[in-house]
Amino acid sequence: MQINLTMDLLAVQTYRYNNKLSNPLQHKQHASISESGSSNLNINSVKFPCNHIGVSNSSGGFKTIQVIKRKPKDEGIEQVRSIRNYVYQQGTAMDSHAYVLLLLECIRIKSPLGGQQVHAHVIKSGIEPEVLLLNNLLNMYVKCGVLDCARQVFDKMSNRNLVSWTILIMGHAHDGYGKEALGLFRQMRREGVETDQMTFSCALKACADLGDLQIGKQIYAHIVKTGFESHVSVGNSLVTMYAKCGSIEDACNVFDRMTHWNTVSWTAMLSGYAQNGYEEDAINLFCEMQWSGEKSNHFTFGTVLQACASMGFIKQAREIHGHTVRIGFEYHVTVRNALVSVYAKCGFIKDACKVFDESTHRNIVSWNSMIAGYGHHGDGEKALKLFCEMQQAGMKPDDFTLASILSTCATRATLEQGKLVHAYTVKTGFLAYISVMNALVTLYAKCGSIGEARRVFDEIPAQNVVSWTAIIVGYAQHGFEKEALKLFQRMQQVGIKPNYITFVGVLSACSNVGLVDEGWHFFNCMSRDYDIVPGVEHHACMVDLLGRAGLLDEAEDFIKRMSVQSSATVWRNLLGACRIHGNVEMGKYAAEKILELEPHDVATYVILSNIYAAACRWDAVTKVRAMMKDRGIKKEAGESWVEINSTVHSFVSGDRLHPQSRQIYAKVEELTEQMKKQGYVPNTLCVLHDVEEKQKETILCHHSERLAIAFGLISTSAETPIRVVKNLRVCDDCHNATKFISKIVGREIVMRDINRFHHFKDGLCSCGDYW
Repeated sequence: MQINLTMDLLAVQTYRYNNKLSNPLQHKQHASISESGSSNLNINSVKFPCNHIGVSNSSGGFKTIQVIKRKPKDEGIEQVRSIRNYVYQQGTAMDSHAYVLLLLECIRIKSPLGGQQVHAHVIKSGIEPEVLLLNNLLNMYVKCGVLDCARQVFDKMSNRNLVSWTILIMGHAHDGYGKEALGLFRQMRREGVETDQMTFSCALKACADLGDLQIGKQIYAHIVKTGFESHVSVGNSLVTMYAKCGSIEDACNVFDRMTHWNTVSWTAMLSGYAQNGYEEDAINLFCEMQWSGEKSNHFTFGTVLQACASMGFIKQAREIHGHTVRIGFEYHVTVRNALVSVYAKCGFIKDACKVFDESTHRNIVSWNSMIAGYGHHGDGEKALKLFCEMQQAGMKPDDFTLASILSTCATRATLEQGKLVHAYTVKTGFLAYISVMNALVTLYAKCGSIGEARRVFDEIPAQNVVSWTAIIVGYAQHGFEKEALKLFQRMQQVGIKPNYITFVGVLSACSNVGLVDEGWHFFNCMSRDYDIVPGVEHHACMVDLLGRAGLLDEAEDFIKRMSVQSSATVWRNLLGACRIHGNVEMGKYAAEKILELEPHDVATYVILSNIYAAACRWDAVTKVRAMMKDRGIKKEAGESWVEINSTVHSFVSGDRLHPQSRQIYAKVEELTEQMKKQGYVPNTLCVLHDVEEKQKETILCHHSERLAIAFGLISTSAETPIRVVKNLRVCDDCHNATKFISKIVGREIVMRDINRFHHFKDGLCSCGDYW
């Protein structure tokens, strides 16, 4: 928006720069032409054929122009016809000023075809084009997105001025061609053309988009040398450049040295904080902006609301929402999109729906925000339904939409639905977007189809760090640590630097198979070799690694020596290790630490109760359950689900609500008898109730994962793998039973629990019973 406004002003500036005209409409022969059209430009004129334009014998220094081979938009076709008819009706009676006005009209209606008709008429007229006209031709092609034609005009100009260079540099920077913009900027400097604040701002935008801090600093040095540092537009561009390049300290220094701030200045600094993970600083700066009396715009509100979303600051978000209502920004689409996002991310999905439903204008971001909100909230069905409604409303999805939908399918592990979306991306050409390809890698990995994930990964033409991280994390989750670590090495060999999340995947791979020495190596090399400071997630992985390996004292000591503040997740991993190894006292200590941080964490009470139950300390179990009751805490029910013919079927322990319950339970009984014949002995220690052994066996047989597996077996063909997802950790007995079932039925059973994947085949599990 800002660039477009600047370029409209630039067109007017071009008149004044070259002709000293305060009003280009002052000539009588142009009086009938206005910015919005004219009586001579009849919008009901005859057809406009999209044929080739023949051009010859020009004295203007540009003999040929490239024909634009696209059709005009429906809403602009009549205006295009009008412009074509008008210029041809005039014959050779028009001069440069009239042509400029027509070019401005083409810009207004975004018609490159109309502009090219004017260009062709100029050439055929034989007039000697002056810099005013050529600059406006440049401006028209740039504003209409036809940079190749703009470059042809520019290259053949014999007399370029500052405006000529600035138009072309701005066009390339605005359209995402940063390298080309900087190349033009360097060429301009070599030819001795003096720059101004607008040119510097365009060059800095190119650096920001490219993330080229080094070139940005060189331009800054030139800005200081030429005395443009005090211009607020240059200061704003510098803040944005430094922030987008990750140098937030430099951005702050520039912002603090500015002698004058406008709304753009504050918003640029706000965005810089938010983009670089300093959301709390962004919110504080917003408050400071309000105290200063500077007015906020919709971009400001959108940015600070997104910062609130990232931090989970729902109270502040509601206050800002109220402020937007008071000053009349509530219904601006940018603000409403941010409100949908913040309410959804903070868990207030009903509020997000209300804002979305009340929106009078929705753009692609509106739909994407709500779809992502449903996905974030775990409501995949509504996300998919809204995806269909979006298309029915005539809104075409973009790469972000498809990435969000694929992420939703991945979270729900609905492979068949994900495949349908995959087919849609192929049909619509969205496989050209790396974000969609990366989402497909994650989809297949999270749905248990790691082979398909690898195939998609190998088909990505230019893998980025997200691509590599997705496949490494995928292999880690599936327990294929050798392949994960092999890919980590290959990633570096091809010149891709691992990031924060990559190391989470690498350390998880080590943890899943007990590679203690390797885990220490990767943890220590993060800061030493890659300049990545280990965060809470990396420390949690190390505690998990040490704890699973039975090194509980070392894990506890590691927590106490952490360079970052320990979190509930870190202590929860130690608690889980205490459950595995039966360390009651350390488990009690870890649980106390967790409840200090998260007093209502359900999992902690449940795991501690399980530790006591496994040690047959039933009095302690009773105390924990009484504590849960007093605090109003309810245990999360174990739930497993399986997807059959794109429909998700969900089960809880002892569930008899399914229409095919009779067949399901019959299959469970059949499998149990067959397992016992092959040596299966129920592990009744997994039943954490003080009941009779026979009753414990019955409870085990009717666990949710057994019911889901049984339903999958009776609902699919003999060669189809069974894919089950469980919301909690699979119990030891069900893990053992599933190995027996896979051998009996001769099928692969893929189970995803809260921690990892288990691939059961021929009586064995991919985890090697280490989980």
